[in-house]
Amino acid sequence: MRELTPRIIIADDEKDICDILKRLVQQEGYKAFTAHDGESALKMVRSELPDVLLTDFQMPGIDGMELLNKVKEVDPDLPVIMITAYADISGAVEALRAGAHDYLAKPFDHHEVIRVLQRALAESRLKRKLKNMETQLEDSLSLNKVMGPSDTIGRLIADVNRVAKSDFTVVIWGETGSGKELVARAIHHTSLRAGGPFIALDCGAIPETLITSELFGHEKGAFTGAVNKTVGKFQAANGGTLFLDEITNMPISSQVTLLRALQEKKVCAVGGVRSADINVRLLAASNQDLEHAMKAKTFRKDLFYRMNEFT
Repeated sequence: MRELTPRIIIADDEKDICDILKRLVQQEGYKAFTAHDGESALKMVRSELPDVLLTDFQMPGIDGMELLNKVKEVDPDLPVIMITAYADISGAVEALRAGAHDYLAKPFDHHEVIRVLQRALAESRLKRKLKNMETQLEDSLSLNKVMGPSDTIGRLIADVNRVAKSDFTVVIWGETGSGKELVARAIHHTSLRAGGPFIALDCGAIPETLITSELFGHEKGAFTGAVNKTVGKFQAANGGTLFLDEITNMPISSQVTLLRALQEKKVCAVGGVRSADINVRLLAASNQDLEHAMKAKTFRKDLFYRMNEFT
C-alpha cells in the first residue's frame, strides 16, 4: 500500500513555472516537490518515490531527455511527462519513443495539465495492480518450488495468505537458510501494501555504529564520512514493508530507538531536528526464540511486547 496522496515531482529551471505547476498540483490534493535542475530532480526521484515526474525538456546540465533515461534506470514504471515549448515538439516526440508517458506544450492549459496527470496516475495504478497480481502468483509458486510441495508448505502458504490480509507485525522464526526472507516477500506481495516497496535489512550484518543511520537515515555532516544526506530504511519503505532480518542481533541501544519509532510512527534522521511520519508494515525474523534472547538480555522485553501485540 503506497501513500494514498499521489506524489508529483516538478522539474523546471524556471521558478515561475515550478510555482504555477506546484499550485495546480496541490489544488488537486496531490503532494508536490520542485527541482530546478535535472540532477536535483534525479536525487529527488530516488528519495521521494514519486508517482509522476513532470520535467522541462530544456534544462542546463542534465536536460529532460537525459533525465528521462536516467529515471527509467531507477524506476522503469514511473510516468514521465515532458514540458516543452512548441518549437521543441519534435524533441517531445523523441521522448515519447524513449518511454515518456506524455508531453505538455508551453504555454499549457491548466485543465490539460490536470487531465494528463490524472491519466498518468490511472495508468500507473493499473500497471502496479497487474504487476502485483503477477507477483502474488510467482510468490506462491516460488514457495512451492524452493521449499518443495508438501502438506507443511501448503499450510505455510495458507498462513502467508491469512496474515497478509492484515497490517499486523509478523515475526518469522527459522534456521539460517530456511527461507525466512522468501516468506516475508510473499507476505508483502500478497498484502495491500504490495504496490509499495519491500526493503530488507540484515541487522546482524550492520556495525553497531551504523545501524541507527541505516534505519533512520542521516543528515550531511552528522558524523565523520556522512558527506551526503541519506534516507533510512524506514523512509525508503514508506507505504510498503520493512523486513528486519536477525532482529535479535540488533544492538540494545538501537532497539530503544526502534521501539520509539514503532510507538510514535515517526523517525528522525541522525543529526536531524525534524521528525518525519512513517507508514510502514514491519516484518521481523530470527533464528532463535525471542524469549530466549530476552533471558540472555540481548533483546528488550518492551520491544518484544510491542511486537508481540501485533504478531
